[in-house]
Amino acid sequence: MSEHSHSHSHSHQHGMPTDNHSKRLWWALGLTSSFLIIEVIGGLLSQSLALLSDAAHMFTDTAALAIALAAIQIAKRPADQKRTFGYHRFEILAAAFNALLLFAVALYILYEAWLRLAQPTEIKSTAMLVIAVIGLGVNLLAMYLLVGGQQHSLNVRGAYLEVLSDALGSVGVILGALVIMFTGWQWVDSVIAVAIGFWVLPRTWILLRASLNILLEGVPTNVDLDKINTDLSQLEGVQEVHDLHVWALTSGKASLTAHLVIPELDMQQVLVAARELLAHKHQLHHVTLQCEREPCDMAHADTHLFLKSGQRQHVHQH
Repeated sequence: MSEHSHSHSHSHQHGMPTDNHSKRLWWALGLTSSFLIIEVIGGLLSQSLALLSDAAHMFTDTAALAIALAAIQIAKRPADQKRTFGYHRFEILAAAFNALLLFAVALYILYEAWLRLAQPTEIKSTAMLVIAVIGLGVNLLAMYLLVGGQQHSLNVRGAYLEVLSDALGSVGVILGALVIMFTGWQWVDSVIAVAIGFWVLPRTWILLRASLNILLEGVPTNVDLDKINTDLSQLEGVQEVHDLHVWALTSGKASLTAHLVIPELDMQQVLVAARELLAHKHQLHHVTLQCEREPCDMAHADTHLFLKSGQRQHVHQH
């Protein structure tokens, strides 16, 4: 008959932005949403596609910040009978939605620029320049507010990346306005608009890929699964490690489950050593380990089969 010992370690990493980040996000949201209105009006009055392109990105900045703030509030809701993991995953859904929104905006700008190159529009370059300079100032201030939180939250990082790309967009619009002022080349406006679109796309793809990896229960990018497997296998008393899974609930909130085969030694002693190893060497704090005297049926299955949502079904031999 097999003996089983289960242990759950529930010290959590701080994956969600703190209240300090929340306050900074509110300030950044206020700044960007106020300027967004100015930039849309300015873009329509000056007939500048580059300004409207910048305004479209400013709109997604505002959406990103609003989504990030909504995610923080929703994630604060406690876990319940239906959502045992709580609502932290909402942050990742929000980041993925935001990336898709950016893709749509970039495609629209490319299409509009293509139409304009065939039929150039008269640009009011002075208005374009003034609004772009104000926009750059707003973006730099928003970047300063968000720079601290972007290391800790995928959503804040999404918002930060958009404000960064928007700041570079404002620089592009300023240069475009100056060129149009001194040369009268109206087509420069469309070229700048397209350049802003292309600048943003790779960063959007990185954000989308990171979000999808978490949604697909992928191994977090900062986790070395082979190294974890090796380290656990080398613990004194551990004969075998199987059914090893690592996934993330949201950015910075990784979880691990594994089966350890411990034929001889005291299971509790090995369990404590394993938890300490995972916490200190791999920064994994939400850990569920199952100890066995002999391998269960899961050991004979594909050991690298990653099950959705970290749900594990165990069939034990007796």
